[in-house]
Amino acid sequence: MALSGLERRGYKVGSTSMEAQRLLGTDEPGAGVLLAPFIHESPTRVILTPAHGPAVEGEFAFRMGCELPPREGPYTLAEVTAAVECLAGAIEVVGTRFAGGLAGKGRFLTTADCGVNIALAIGPWTAWVGEDLRRERVSMTINGERRGVGTGSRALGDPLHVLVWLANQQSSAGRGLKAGEIVATGTCTGLDCVQPGDMAHADFGKLGAVEIEFA
Repeated sequence: MALSGLERRGYKVGSTSMEAQRLLGTDEPGAGVLLAPFIHESPTRVILTPAHGPAVEGEFAFRMGCELPPREGPYTLAEVTAAVECLAGAIEVVGTRFAGGLAGKGRFLTTADCGVNIALAIGPWTAWVGEDLRRERVSMTINGERRGVGTGSRALGDPLHVLVWLANQQSSAGRGLKAGEIVATGTCTGLDCVQPGDMAHADFGKLGAVEIEFA
């Protein structure tokens, strides 16, 4: 990250579903840094490299309103929830720079590959009022055809659980979370493969929709 010279804007958390953990051969989530050039405002256009094996995931994103600095004790759900400023729907475009795909690469190589983040497209931000996201439905459409569908519970049982995990992981690393940072909390829809020429549309109900055109 330091060698890139790019601005750190937050984190994407992956391996938050049992399917993803089985694929990578891990039993815990992992976080990758979100760098400024890889974050987009929906609707957007993203250039793909097919060799990366790109796929899309519909997920929830939080923006932090308060800092959660490193400390000795763990952060609680109530403390982390109180630090959230905004909520949005997002599409993460994932893909690996390693030959042969993700299967069997494990948690460390996946993290080293920037959490396999290719891009993150974020929908309109909505003020956080403590919504229960566990039953919030997310659906993905590719070129008008319905693909992955799921709810917030797919991400560690609740996207807020993902945020608590990250807050404590970053606290243990001596950095914490900063005000204004964005956290994408892992797929609710599974992985749907895409290629240049495709159009992805994720529907988040009352949070609106997120769209990406791929070139």
